[in-house]
Amino acid sequence: MKKQLHYLLLFVSILFISSCATYYQKLAEFNSNVEQGNITKAKELLDNDKKGPEGKNKLLYYMNRGTIEMLLGNYEKSNEYFNVADVLIEDYNKVLSTQALAMITNSMATEYGGEDFERVLIHYYKALNYVQLGQHEDAIIECRRINLKLQQLNDKYSKKNRYSEDSFGLNLMGIIYESAGETNDAFIAYRNAVESYEKIYEPQFKTGIPLQLKKDVIRTAYEMGFDDEGRRFEEKFKLKDEPRNKENGELLFFWNNGLGPVKAENSINFSIIKGEGGYVTFANDELGLSIPFPLPQGKSTNSALGDLEFIRVAFPKYVERTPYYKEAFVQIGNTNYAFDVAENINNIAFKTLHDRMLRELSTSLLRLATKKAAEYAARDQNQNVGSLVGIVNAITEKADTRNWQTLPYSISYTRISLPPGPQEIKLKLTSFDNKQVKEQKFNFVIQKGKTTFQSYQNFECKPYYMPGFMPADQRLMNDMR
Repeated sequence: MKKQLHYLLLFVSILFISSCATYYQKLAEFNSNVEQGNITKAKELLDNDKKGPEGKNKLLYYMNRGTIEMLLGNYEKSNEYFNVADVLIEDYNKVLSTQALAMITNSMATEYGGEDFERVLIHYYKALNYVQLGQHEDAIIECRRINLKLQQLNDKYSKKNRYSEDSFGLNLMGIIYESAGETNDAFIAYRNAVESYEKIYEPQFKTGIPLQLKKDVIRTAYEMGFDDEGRRFEEKFKLKDEPRNKENGELLFFWNNGLGPVKAENSINFSIIKGEGGYVTFANDELGLSIPFPLPQGKSTNSALGDLEFIRVAFPKYVERTPYYKEAFVQIGNTNYAFDVAENINNIAFKTLHDRMLRELSTSLLRLATKKAAEYAARDQNQNVGSLVGIVNAITEKADTRNWQTLPYSISYTRISLPPGPQEIKLKLTSFDNKQVKEQKFNFVIQKGKTTFQSYQNFECKPYYMPGFMPADQRLMNDMR
């Protein structure tokens, strides 16, 4: 028995050490390099990660690989990785063995299948990659798949999520249609995007209709001869049509600002109320929650429950990484062109997690009930072993803190009409305290009647707190106080 207890204690120690870190902390070196803009080093770390392509976190590995390759301008290679990630999502099914393991440890033991918005944003990246490769038809297909995938995801929920359409995806579809000369399809996509921003993005995610989208839907309506529609949108938005200069080309510039949120762990204390027939109720008066679960009957069950008053249930929460730069504009000569926010990934992440919070909580409580059942069964056989099982249960109670951590905080864009030929522009970013301006130069060769696409991402964030961990940029905290 002593030998068994020794091995159990060793197992408990290993579990304790491995269970302390969040997914962010386990990728600390990679995340630190991304936050500091060291993309080449971040790629090197992924290249050397032999375990990444295998195991339960492989989807995140391929998402990160796709992002890093895109940032380095390797668009074809980026799509190769995103295609693998897309296949993993399509084939994703929780294996029974990992489900069973999750019931006795935690949901980090299961294969990661991605948040709904993460699955969708793969197609945003793929679409822009295809545009850069001159494959506009493939880019359109990716835009169509954005809302098709959302429809498929929402069909499985009894209560519909607020993230039921991706307004930015519809807008992007219109942009790419127009760049391919398909103005009628572009107008339809723009009109659908306007309705989607009004119906979903503005009330749910605090993202209004981009000014450029308002201009685009008016312009394409008139270009197609839909004068009634053009006048309707002019009156609706209090704007006048701005006809395209057919002698010029256009620059479509996407600004990916900062980094999206990361997951940490939150917990709720529940009181356990002993009931009749082997049932117990997990109750939290503050949240108004009362959830019954059956437990096995045994000689230790009643006595153990009599002493137990509170228990902790872990579930994920997001930690916001607020961008260091609050606004940006493109400067050409003496003219400044502002960006419109089209997608606030941070807000979508927080809202979608809130939408499924009851599902998360129910899963956590079911896991806890299963653990307790195992503990009481062990106590019936041996009180010491049962105590150790209780300790293991406590330290393995952990939330799933995995998420795609190289996504931006938000996506903004601007459209600029430019004469054909070489053009130099300046991108200027202004810090949240107005004390710092970051400047980046770009050179393009604009073609008459063609659209040139460019995307840029900065990674700087204001200092933020991760429980139990100090990120690389936390050292800036003292400088800002």
